[in-house]
Amino acid sequence: MTHDIHQPAQRVMVLYTGGTIGMQASANGLAPASGFEARMAAQLADRPETVVPSWRFREMAPLIDSANMSPAYWLRLRAAVIEAVDEGCDAVLVLHGTDTLAYSAAALSFQLLGLEAPVVFTGSMLPAGVADSDAWENVNGALQALGGGLSTGVHLYFHGETLDPTRCAKIRSFGRHPFAALQRLHGGQPVTDLPDALHYRQVKTEASIAVLPLFPGLGIAQLDGLIDSGIRGLVLECFGSGTGPSDNPDFLASLKRAQDSGIVVVAITQCHQGGVELDIYEAGSRLRGAGVLSGGGMTREAVLGKLQALLGSGLPVDDVRRLIELDLCGELR
Repeated sequence: MTHDIHQPAQRVMVLYTGGTIGMQASANGLAPASGFEARMAAQLADRPETVVPSWRFREMAPLIDSANMSPAYWLRLRAAVIEAVDEGCDAVLVLHGTDTLAYSAAALSFQLLGLEAPVVFTGSMLPAGVADSDAWENVNGALQALGGGLSTGVHLYFHGETLDPTRCAKIRSFGRHPFAALQRLHGGQPVTDLPDALHYRQVKTEASIAVLPLFPGLGIAQLDGLIDSGIRGLVLECFGSGTGPSDNPDFLASLKRAQDSGIVVVAITQCHQGGVELDIYEAGSRLRGAGVLSGGGMTREAVLGKLQALLGSGLPVDDVRRLIELDLCGELR
């Protein structure tokens, strides 16, 4: 992490969003359930050797399966974090479903720029209380990590490991180690003058953003459909180091039309390692010529969160385009 070291947390707000960690059986299968605060307190009482900071609890509404997470919910979560800190908490723990946990943690990394408190996201692969569940080890471990002192900014904690959410992803749908730090391209220049609009105290709104993975045979109608759908940002998941069907003039013309329409188009790689360098191949250079920006080594989770914060802050498009290629909170380093 690239933030300042924070003092050991003494007053933690626990924000419960739902997810597998607190699910219980229903007529239609596992579903998010209330009552997690009492269950959390009871298991800690049964483990007197587990020393954690003082904590308070808030149940978000509605409780959701994280597959239903949305940018609108991110804004509510952002507001809840700020409110907790304003009320005297010096750290926040977010309990979240694992499917979109990395997306939410990355998004909040950009939504909370300037916040002088650590925020930790965790969850579990199996519900609390079932055999071999990882719920309490993650909850208690995250609280203990905060009690030991974490840097300001947003962290992802799972199975004893603290990860930078702008540099990791969920890579497994099973086991105790679903998240991993990805080996991505480094070298992004840090921003030297963060606009006031990006400070966590400033109002943020929801922005419409789409993701389009390139694949052999991609039809221009699919790209044009997205461009004409009202989006303000487009993440283009390219081949390799940033290539696409650059010998297709209609494809390049559509990308140029997106730029002319004020849509911010950012290229990232489909590969699990590495990143985008648009000037290596002619195919990448032609994308750059059509107005596509380089996402460098950013993950899909990071670039979505970054675009959401930049476009939702009311910044001019030219400023958004400039800041995309600069490092704001470790996403390019």
